[in-house]
Amino acid sequence: MSTEKKADFSGVTAKVDSTAPQVEKADFSGVSATVDSTAEIVGERTYTIEKGDTLSKIAKEQLGHASAWKQIFEANRDVLDDPDRIFPGQVIKLPPADTDTTA
Repeated sequence: MSTEKKADFSGVTAKVDSTAPQVEKADFSGVSATVDSTAEIVGERTYTIEKGDTLSKIAKEQLGHASAWKQIFEANRDVLDDPDRIFPGQVIKLPPADTDTTA
């Protein structure tokens, strides 16, 4: 065993000063944000089904050609199981009007 006395650092303190300028913390208290619905941006429309409506009738009136009923049905698979079973009061999405009349 060594009888050498080890250094005692128990009373040592340190302070470090930076040479970098002090920067105040950013104040974000006045920041606000809004999010616009993509439906509004792309012009998504909805239609409330009325008594006597069929998808082809809605397609003809709203999109310009009755054959667009397939597009309406596909756009509403989340709420429609059968294109022949629609009910007054149901709200469906209308796809954008297409200039292709062969759809």
